[in-house]
Amino acid sequence: MRNTCSILFNRKFTQLPHLAGTEQNLRYAEQIKKEWMEFGLDSVEMVPYDVLLSYPNKSEPNYISIIDQLGNEVFNTSLAEPVPEGYENVSNIVPPYSAFSAKGQPEGDLVYVNYGRTEDFFQLQREMNINVTGKIVIVRYGKIFRGNKVKNAMLAGAKGIIMFSDPADYWAADVQPYPDGWNLPGGGAQRGNVLNLNGAGDPLTPGYPAKGVYVHVLDGVGLPKIPVHPIGFHDAVNLLKNMGGQIPPNNWKGALNVSYRIGPGFTDDFKSQKVRMNIHTDNQVTRIYNVIGRIRGALEPDRYVILGGHRDAWVFGGIDPMSGAAVVHETVRSAGKLLSKGWRPRRTIIFASWDAEEFGLVGSTEWAEDNTKLLQERAVAYINADSAIEGMYTLRVDCTPSLHTLVYDLTKQIASPEDGEEGVSLYESWHKRDNWTNDRDAPRISKLGSGSDFEAYFIRLGIAAGRARYTKNKKTERYSSYPVYHSVYETFEIVEKFYDPSFKRLQAVAQVRGGLIFLLADSQLLPLDVNQYADSLRKYAQSITQLAQKHPEEMKMYEVSFGEFMLVTLWSIPLQVRIMNDQLMYLERAFIDPLGLPGRPFYRHVIFAPSSHNKYAGESFPGIYDALFDIQNSADPEKAWEEVKRQISIAAFTVHAAAMTLTPPA
Repeated sequence: MRNTCSILFNRKFTQLPHLAGTEQNLRYAEQIKKEWMEFGLDSVEMVPYDVLLSYPNKSEPNYISIIDQLGNEVFNTSLAEPVPEGYENVSNIVPPYSAFSAKGQPEGDLVYVNYGRTEDFFQLQREMNINVTGKIVIVRYGKIFRGNKVKNAMLAGAKGIIMFSDPADYWAADVQPYPDGWNLPGGGAQRGNVLNLNGAGDPLTPGYPAKGVYVHVLDGVGLPKIPVHPIGFHDAVNLLKNMGGQIPPNNWKGALNVSYRIGPGFTDDFKSQKVRMNIHTDNQVTRIYNVIGRIRGALEPDRYVILGGHRDAWVFGGIDPMSGAAVVHETVRSAGKLLSKGWRPRRTIIFASWDAEEFGLVGSTEWAEDNTKLLQERAVAYINADSAIEGMYTLRVDCTPSLHTLVYDLTKQIASPEDGEEGVSLYESWHKRDNWTNDRDAPRISKLGSGSDFEAYFIRLGIAAGRARYTKNKKTERYSSYPVYHSVYETFEIVEKFYDPSFKRLQAVAQVRGGLIFLLADSQLLPLDVNQYADSLRKYAQSITQLAQKHPEEMKMYEVSFGEFMLVTLWSIPLQVRIMNDQLMYLERAFIDPLGLPGRPFYRHVIFAPSSHNKYAGESFPGIYDALFDIQNSADPEKAWEEVKRQISIAAFTVHAAAMTLTPPA
């Protein structure tokens, strides 16, 4: 795979803003379709859906005010970010906003709630005795998905929430702000959706594709009921500097020159001042377009291996998503070259350029809903291709356990992109920099959570899935995500100047993603490892059992046992290749519960799901985990422990049923 093509693609497709639903994003879709056809794919189509998106009101901007007792505005937050050099004449840069925020102009006292996590609100209410009902809360970005922060604020009774990027979470040490470095300038702010969809896709058509079938839900699924707005840390200082109330715990303090007092409200000298939110964001049904390309398999055309990544960006998308979209484009080009030389994969390969990922994984979920029956019957694996780089230290892989062995074998064949590591494999470099602790001598592979387009394929449909990208050193670099995430400063130049000047890291990620696709599509026996899955299940079972055993008296009182659950295992017996392949392919499907998780019907994977408290994080045995969460404070302990027992039974039954799918056919 050649660097130059990825560089040219990245440069070409990051010059203009291309928000989902805009004319420019449609133009990029048409350009991608044209080039994929020129590369030689068997077919390429644009697939439209009419979905709910969300945009700022151009005539009524969103902002936050401090108002005096007469209602006069004494301070207003910025209406836009300072535009980076070289982009001053670019139009259609959307100002920072929280997509799908409720409209409104609530006024009230401000309360600071750290990161807005479940545990932060618990601490505020249980230890500090502060009630946020009728208040406006302000929280730091980071640690968890922003939509979970909004949900927590709503549950606590807040009437609005403001989010800001604190330098403690969005600044790397000894690095200058952009353009002199890759840190976030004080005027930069993180855009993003604030939905709690739990896998529903388009909020108006949960469970069904948004294309002509009238299944609209009147209120929409997962939409916040309160106004939400993001600001930069320069503006945050002005909101926080006069806060009154309690001094916070040390772990609630960020890096700004303020006290981080919790409130409610301001100090005595400013007691009469309140905060007002002015939010006018509009939600509207808008047409989006996925681009779908195919190479028909030579021997098993009814088996699909999918490589998908999104195209839409909040602004320029220099990292998210175009560093990943470039990888898809380059993989298509490489496949086209092979086709021209007479090669054809054993199985069908599908390439996807998804739209509206930033608005809740909408394009990929609608296509999954549109093709559910086909995918359940035919899909072998889904490899995700979102941002290819989020740091400069080592490889990061999240995937289902059956893909672990394939990932390790593949990375042993790829060269490390790091200077001074000539002759060293990517596997060796990764192993040295991020080794699995305690239980195995191998590079760390994480569980899949959510936050990108694999969600519907893995967690709803039970298709083996994985993702790979370059990441930071988690031991020394404490910032939450790469600092300029979802800001106007995510440009091509930030990648070219700082993250990957040689584009070798992007090339390594392209080789991992592309290699997984080609091996899954072309190997006679599917390279899915049942034994690795079995080993991982044992570890997950031990972990969730240990969590429950923190409550030994309650387990005894309510007769909770993990005995049957701990005995279940998987095994594999040699069979004819096609039968064996089908059993391997359908193993992931066997972990799907059609009823879904409690309160989350579109999250159907019994072994893996996003955490209920952080969409980005993956949880194993999520039904049991959620039932155990904060159980010591349950108002009805007997009912709570009965739910734990029910979830243990569901998990034990599902794993046993999955094991049965690996036995020889009768």
